[in-house]
Amino acid sequence: MTLSDIASVSGKGGLFKIWKPGKSGVILESMDATKTKLVIGATQRMSVLSEISIYTTTKEGTVPLSEVLKTMNSKFGNDLGVSSEAETVELRKFMKSFLPEFDEDRVYPSDIKKLIKWYAILKEQAPEVFEVTETTETKA
Repeated sequence: MTLSDIASVSGKGGLFKIWKPGKSGVILESMDATKTKLVIGATQRMSVLSEISIYTTTKEGTVPLSEVLKTMNSKFGNDLGVSSEAETVELRKFMKSFLPEFDEDRVYPSDIKKLIKWYAILKEQAPEVFEVTETTETKA
């Protein structure tokens, strides 16, 4: 499974595996123990995780969620050392520990909480998204 196979739905907690397009929308399955299936129509907002980025103060302006997750995994492994229920100051300190250039004005505490929750779900349900793929460049 890759981040292209996983979505977040506005107004619904957790993450969802993308099953397939249906007649009335996209069929999703929750990535929790219930494995609830639902259909997301055109009127609901769904974000595929591979298309999500975190705002930064760098020239590029953002960093892809996939890179953020891999950085978190290499630094923290299974224990982030912070809860999604932590205070705002602690959440910002946590983000700065692995992404010092994140944009504090545009990345809200609720975004950091969501990131922590998503990380836990992905570690349990889709650990393969954290695998670092090595790219080898050949010189001519």
